[in-house]
Amino acid sequence: MVADELPSWSAVAWAALAGSAGIVALGAFYRALAIGTMSVVAPISATAAAVPVLVGLAEGERPGGLQIAGMAAALAGVILASREPVEEGCPPANRAAIGLALVAAAGFGTFFVGIDRASATAEVPWVIVVQRCCSVSLLLIATLVVRPSLPRDGASLLVLAAVGLLDLGANGLYALATTHGLLSVVSVLGSLYPAVTVVLARFVLAERIARVQEVGVVLALAGVIAISAG
Repeated sequence: MVADELPSWSAVAWAALAGSAGIVALGAFYRALAIGTMSVVAPISATAAAVPVLVGLAEGERPGGLQIAGMAAALAGVILASREPVEEGCPPANRAAIGLALVAAAGFGTFFVGIDRASATAEVPWVIVVQRCCSVSLLLIATLVVRPSLPRDGASLLVLAAVGLLDLGANGLYALATTHGLLSVVSVLGSLYPAVTVVLARFVLAERIARVQEVGVVLALAGVIAISAG
């Protein structure tokens, strides 16, 4: 990165927006995972794919029929996934976790828009640097205000470091992918991350959700794919 490759102020602003929205979304997402059911929280947060479509709609674009159907399916999926289960042995839906998952969806969607707009005119390394600086700054401010207790054992610190590296790598790969491939294809593949969470929650944590919630999860995931593919 050299001086003549410095990003424009517009790119910096978009990257800063992405970083700010992303850290808020991550905080809401992690808290939702902590207090709610992962198999429900992850698909709801993935409805972030609707945000770029809504932004395009506000700018005069017209979504295709597949995207409209996808948004309807995603909305129906969120409603079903948040319903109180009536099956014995299934945990009740956590309204706070669902609300936080929706906040995360809005934040992640804004992040996607910001990264895409910033990467259109600036080099990916600059975009990552700017958005990370903004997100870390907000995180430090929140830490100073809340003063949470920090883990001291080596195992927890290693897990946190691994999560951070995976998150940084995923953001960088997403930004790089948007510059080399069609955004429609990239966003579809990127939107599939909840499938991994749902599978791990089922087989590693042995989570159980009611049938109606399972239908909601499937509808939400199908809606996300349709929105991105449209």
